[in-house]
This record gives sequence, structure tokens and C-alpha cells, in this order.
Amino acid sequence: MPALLPTRFVGEVVWLGRVSQSEITLRAEALQSAQLTFSGIEGECHGGMTRASCVRTKAQYPKGTEIRNVRQLSVLSSEELAQIASEMGLSEIDPAWVGASMVIKGIPDFTHVPPSSRLQMPSGASVTVDMENRPCVLPGRVIEEDRPGFGQAFKPAAQNRRGVTAWVERGGAVAVGDSVTLHVPDQPAWAHIDKARS
Repeated sequence: MPALLPTRFVGEVVWLGRVSQSEITLRAEALQSAQLTFSGIEGECHGGMTRASCVRTKAQYPKGTEIRNVRQLSVLSSEELAQIASEMGLSEIDPAWVGASMVIKGIPDFTHVPPSSRLQMPSGASVTVDMENRPCVLPGRVIEEDRPGFGQAFKPAAQNRRGVTAWVERGGAVAVGDSVTLHVPDQPAWAHIDKARS
């Protein structure tokens, strides 16, 4: 039996984007299509085979240590973005505001799909989910530029809805309108998770 199982959940790519200058802004530019490579999306500042470790891995490595880049892509759910917008009192959240690489619709509770799940496109391109992408203040700054008075509301509204980070396992083309099939690991949850947290 395969260790990764295709599920009945098939979503649709509804937005693609690229952040080219994160040192200036997290705002992404919208794309109609993209070529996924082992380094991510061409021109994406979060791309590359490796990256410098940051605050997210401070328990494992000194800041700046070269590590494998499993944060090449930021993948979000259109349904969860709508929930964030509603909680913030906005009609919508522009995916460009949050530096999205890809927005999909049709996969429930998307932010909590299991780590190591795969999202596979018709071209054969496949991305591997790293883990939940915890919300930070940076998207709020972009939102504040376009919707003054709403930026600070983003981080609390995005808890458990910020999507996932991911990396390219197999390259290929992806375009707005493509289907996305979710594959999940065939294994039980770790029995000792509660003990590990104490």
C-alpha cells in the first residue's frame, strides 16, 4: 500500500503570485501561470534550495544557519481568506496583501492538512506541505496601506487560517484554473504529542 494516498478532495487554483522584493514589501504580484522548479517560482524572493534559518527555527539552529528551504511557497485557502476578511470587517482579502504564492479553493480546513501532504497539479507538478504558516504582522502593514485602520486586525483574525508553507517536490507548470488533488500520509497521528508538549 502506498505511503501517500490520493484523497477525494480536489481543489482549484484561483490565484497565483510572486513576491520579488520582500525587503521592500510582502506585497505579491499576481500571475496567471507559473513554472514550478526545485527552487520554487522563478523570481520569488522566498525561493531557492536553501535559506537562512530564522526565528521559526531558533530552537534548532543559530539564526542565519543555512538550512533546506521548505518555505518556498505560501499556499492559502480562498475559503479561509474569506473568513479572515469577515472577521476583520472587510469584504475580501487580496491575496497580494499576504504575499501568497497560490490560493486554492475546495479543500476544507486547509491550514491543518497534515505535514508532508502533497498538492498535485494536472501537469504532474507537485508541492509538499511543510507545516502551518503562523500569522505575523507583515501582511498587516500591506493591508494598512490599502485599507487604513484594518492592518492590526489581520494577525488575530488569521489564527488557524494562514495556510501552509510548501516546497516543490516535482517541477512543472501551474495555472489559474488548474485542479489540485490532495494526497495525505497514510499514518496515524503520533501517540505521544500530548507528552511532548509538557
